[in-house]
Amino acid sequence: MYKALKGRPMTVRYLDPPLHEFVPQTEEEQRELAKDMGLTYEQVKAKVDSLHEFNPMMGHRGCRLAVTYPEIARMQTRAIIEAAIEVRDEMGYNIVPEIMIPLVGEAKELHFVKQTVIEEAEKVMKEKGEFLNYHIGTMIEIPRAALTADAIAKEADFFSFGTNDLTQMTFGFSRDDAGKFLKSYYDSKIYESDPFARLDQVGVGQLMAMAVKKGRSTNPQLKCGICGEHGGDPSSVEFCQRIGLNYVSCSPFRVPIARLSAAQAAIQQEKEEKAAREGKNE
Repeated sequence: MYKALKGRPMTVRYLDPPLHEFVPQTEEEQRELAKDMGLTYEQVKAKVDSLHEFNPMMGHRGCRLAVTYPEIARMQTRAIIEAAIEVRDEMGYNIVPEIMIPLVGEAKELHFVKQTVIEEAEKVMKEKGEFLNYHIGTMIEIPRAALTADAIAKEADFFSFGTNDLTQMTFGFSRDDAGKFLKSYYDSKIYESDPFARLDQVGVGQLMAMAVKKGRSTNPQLKCGICGEHGGDPSSVEFCQRIGLNYVSCSPFRVPIARLSAAQAAIQQEKEEKAAREGKNE
């Protein structure tokens, strides 16, 4: 990825899915893993069963993995820093990795994982005999993170609003299951559009605006962006421009729409600010 980007900024989100998604599910696969690891089938099956969750989207995932298993964060940090140094030495690119810790809801969580990342990064740089600048930020995708953004921003170089998760946690319904009943809500005019496709500016947007304001109150240099399917929706991009976000991250096929929407929003905002200044001068 570093080579493909040729020195452009790259943000790496640390592992987010629940652990049970990474383990073999069938008996055949579990027996094969047991053989490779020198364990019994019963030991592997017991471990797989212990990782099962009833509500995995709100379970043992995101930064919670790095709290219970710091070695996961260390492994990812080593890969990111080693690769950055190697590609910089080989290609001469000025690489500044951006490490993103997902699903933080408490400043102490971010501090804990951040310290793990820093320790491993320093260790790798010492082994390589080279220094590399890097940034550590977090995803704001839990309402509590938005509410306590001033505390979290003290530990973060940047915020990325994970609006897919932030939307489902704010509304209290699952993105995977909401399709079963949302049509009735559209028919009854309760919702005008899919909140997972078009950002809910009243509720979710209020949390985002609050987080930006509170975050920059304690960290004026805080870079803020949006990550998710909303990044390709014109009205959502316009809203992001209004609340002062710096960037949009979205799926590749939505990039042209996002660029155009961001440009139009910036021009419109500039016109409004100019009109306001001229009106004030009069």
